[in-house]
Amino acid sequence: MIEGDPLKKVLHIDLSIKRFWVEERNDLFEKFIGGVGVASQLLSEECGKKTDPLGPKNPIIFAVGPLTGSFPLASKTVSMFKSPLTGNLGESHAGGRSAIAIRMAGYGAIVIKGQSSEPVYIAVHGNRVYFKNASVLWGMGNSYSVGRILRERESGAGLRTIMRIGRAGEELISYASVITETYRHFGRLGLGAVFGSKKLKAIVISGNNSLKVNNVKQYRKTYDEIYNSVVNSPAMNKYHELGTPINVNVINSIEALPTRNLKEAKFEYADNISGETFLEKYLGRRIACAHCPVSCIHLAALRESYESDPYFFKTTMISYDYEPIFSLGSMLGIPNPDELLRLLEEIEILGFDAMSAGVVLAWATESQEAGLISEKDTFGIKFKWGDYESYIKALRLVIKCENEFYEALGRGVEHASTVYGGDDFALAFGGNEMPGYHTGPAAYIGFLTGARHSHLDNAGYSLDQKVISSNEKLTPDETANKLLSEEIWRQILSSLVVCFFARGIYTPEIVTKALEIMGYNLTYDDSLNIGREILKIKNNFKKENGFNENNLRIPKRIFETKAPTGKFTEEYIRQGVSAYFKLLNSD
Repeated sequence: MIEGDPLKKVLHIDLSIKRFWVEERNDLFEKFIGGVGVASQLLSEECGKKTDPLGPKNPIIFAVGPLTGSFPLASKTVSMFKSPLTGNLGESHAGGRSAIAIRMAGYGAIVIKGQSSEPVYIAVHGNRVYFKNASVLWGMGNSYSVGRILRERESGAGLRTIMRIGRAGEELISYASVITETYRHFGRLGLGAVFGSKKLKAIVISGNNSLKVNNVKQYRKTYDEIYNSVVNSPAMNKYHELGTPINVNVINSIEALPTRNLKEAKFEYADNISGETFLEKYLGRRIACAHCPVSCIHLAALRESYESDPYFFKTTMISYDYEPIFSLGSMLGIPNPDELLRLLEEIEILGFDAMSAGVVLAWATESQEAGLISEKDTFGIKFKWGDYESYIKALRLVIKCENEFYEALGRGVEHASTVYGGDDFALAFGGNEMPGYHTGPAAYIGFLTGARHSHLDNAGYSLDQKVISSNEKLTPDETANKLLSEEIWRQILSSLVVCFFARGIYTPEIVTKALEIMGYNLTYDDSLNIGREILKIKNNFKKENGFNENNLRIPKRIFETKAPTGKFTEEYIRQGVSAYFKLLNSD
């Protein structure tokens, strides 16, 4: 590690006593690199087995990596916590400016514990931490307004980030998100509810430190190699042009796009909500995460006339990506892009995780069709596929938690199905609502085994697509082995912390060279050993907090709707899950 590198500093903040202190953990960053490795170890140190996810002892941990601020696309921040949605490991990643702001403020990680007696926001400006009353912001109905007010109040020095919650976080909705830089999110697993439980409305971080490297010549050579690979990569170019919604038509064409709660896997209106349509008719702006030349973040310009004066218009910029398009579009049968954007805007305003919210609403729609819930339960709402207005009304009632039904929806589809039934079509895996890939068995084994229950953990959906193109048949053991190998390497990428879109650019050779410049002497085999150890720490935390791979519920719906890989069975899935954990714990 480079002498004087701020990465080794961990900022501790206690909201209960309004106190902060800095601890140097050089040993931690040397052993686990940064990012998810450091955050996993800090979580295991700071969070006990019986910690209430919504209690004061549940830590919020942010961590960045040694390449942050020095190399392109190393621009993610990892957050870890105990999840109020699953009751075990909470892990969420976000882009934007947060990673570089944390490092420029002088820290490699931040640990927040305790619980404020009144609404508060934290302002971290370099080596100074301020605890500021946020009572006027608490209950504010629009997360956009909160961001604007904080931008005006907290100028800071150097690069700045603003993270905040909406009403969903304040009301402790189990899948509430944290919004950063307006268009990026710590979305999955309920970090927003953990913020809310601590009466923490927002965090502002700024810093203007600089970073030094030991070998400037080699640094510039390696930097140029990475940068040129990025800007000349066909994959990066497609994400610049169309963004992640390029996958809508691709996944739909192979009949793997979950539609109407996965009753189907092909959406007849997919082209209406595709990346190509948004590019042609709605694209208003492209933006990038800090230190990234790709600009994969696409903003739609939704132009609407005022009711009082139809000749005057307001234009709202709304971020759109593949996952929200799946969960709020095809999953709910919404064919109209204007209506999809209005629903997505409501999600942003209230501060829900878009993926979980869409899957929850899809389950509610089918449950009402099946007679499991009535209009009395829904306060008169008749859910209907494609009716975006009913879904907006329902989200607002989830925020209010006015009856048992909406309270159940606020705790996720796993919980709601235990109260009302419909677990055969309650599409959660390990307690977390599904992402947008019905590609085949590798995807579902991946959802169930992934350390944070994410399609990005081990890319099972990608393995399925390779099987489809090659017509190869894999045994459950072979699938498990490939998934585990991929996930071990991804622990290293998320310890750096590198965007997974750049995983083909940050090859083992490039990672070794970049780390050497930053003062790490690690071979590829060393990295794999570290990745495996990180994965074991994460899975041990899950098991200590109630996760049991033998008790995982698998929705029958995934076997009923044809996948492009062909028919697969529950036995195959369970064998794959068992093989995965045996391999992980084999040495």
